[in-house]
Amino acid sequence: MSVWALGLNHNTAPVDLRGRFAFALDQIAPALHGLRRSFARHPEAAILSTCNRTEIYCASERPDFEHAVGWLAQAGQVDTEALRSHTYVLQEGEAARHAFRVASGLDSMVLGEPQILGQIKSAVRAAEQAGALGATLNQLFQRSFAVAKEVRSSTAIGEHSISMAAAAVRLAGNLFEDLSRTRVLFVGAGEMIELAAAHFAARHPRSITIANRSAERSEKLAARLGASTIRLGDMADCLHQFDIVVSCTASQLPLIGLGAVERALKARLHRPMFMVDLAVPRDIEPEVKALGDVYLYTLDDLAQVVQTGQASRQAAVAQAEAIIETGVQGFMHWLAQRDPAQGGVVALIRQLQQQADDWRAAELVRAKKRLAKGEPADDVLEGLSRGVAQKFLHGLLAELHTTDPTRQAQVADLINRSMLRDK
Repeated sequence: MSVWALGLNHNTAPVDLRGRFAFALDQIAPALHGLRRSFARHPEAAILSTCNRTEIYCASERPDFEHAVGWLAQAGQVDTEALRSHTYVLQEGEAARHAFRVASGLDSMVLGEPQILGQIKSAVRAAEQAGALGATLNQLFQRSFAVAKEVRSSTAIGEHSISMAAAAVRLAGNLFEDLSRTRVLFVGAGEMIELAAAHFAARHPRSITIANRSAERSEKLAARLGASTIRLGDMADCLHQFDIVVSCTASQLPLIGLGAVERALKARLHRPMFMVDLAVPRDIEPEVKALGDVYLYTLDDLAQVVQTGQASRQAAVAQAEAIIETGVQGFMHWLAQRDPAQGGVVALIRQLQQQADDWRAAELVRAKKRLAKGEPADDVLEGLSRGVAQKFLHGLLAELHTTDPTRQAQVADLINRSMLRDK
């Protein structure tokens, strides 16, 4: 069984391209069904899709990267060649190492950030529910969780991390001298918005407003923050009221357009607006960035601010990599044990059991035919037992008749230890 991965992330692809391959959680199952059906033999598969990456993990008899790239390009409606230049492909130990590094936060835009582990667990649950996760990928991900836990508990990789939300607050503070005099609008009510809202709320802005499709979720978040809510449909008419706008939804199309922002600036008499688009795909049209009185930041724009806190955590990276390497070796040993081509014991046991079942089934068919012809039951049972015994002994007897004395002695020793030890 081969383990392999195909992906694109914040290091290989810009935010707009990543947005074309963003799968919402409820889209994962149908995407997995489509992916697996597109192969001649359905592989085990899982899809990890976050703001910073989309990755496909597979386990199959042999990897087929070209097919996977083609499927992903079709899913994102992008030319295959154009996509290929932004993707990476990994196999066996490299695929396992990458999965463990991602789970541990070593491959994140924010080094050591903990949110990615929860996102991987959600992806694994989605694959399980879709019936796409087999024993091999399940083992890979369960080991990635264990490695991530050890990295988190044994190293300082997550200390002093600067999250995207904290970076946004820092940039807003550079624009507005006193954040306590600002009015803040959050568009969405998911995990990222909750985190951003908590950071901004700590600076005690004049007001906080939540706009979200689900009134129930926005009201719950507003209650925790002491904020107010508005309908998402009313947002464009109210946009001019806010100095800071932070958006992160699962919308496939921008929710805040150039025209709406232009009208808001006119109503504000061109007082500056600070906008943060944490969504992939974008929630705010990219053309907004060209407006003179708007300071718009995307996930990729925030990366430089985030990097400033990484130097203090680099000392822990080597320790984390050592833990990951041990995890990779353990997984590859487990995988080899299941591969008969590599002398895998588990695979050999399965083959032996299958061979025994085949012999038993063949003798049973022969016995039923003899009974149908009216032969005595005792004779049929005698023939059944003799046939099975002969099939089991045939290989060993042939080895005992070998002309190689060393081989003959080894087989004799095996028989004495395994078959005659109770005599």
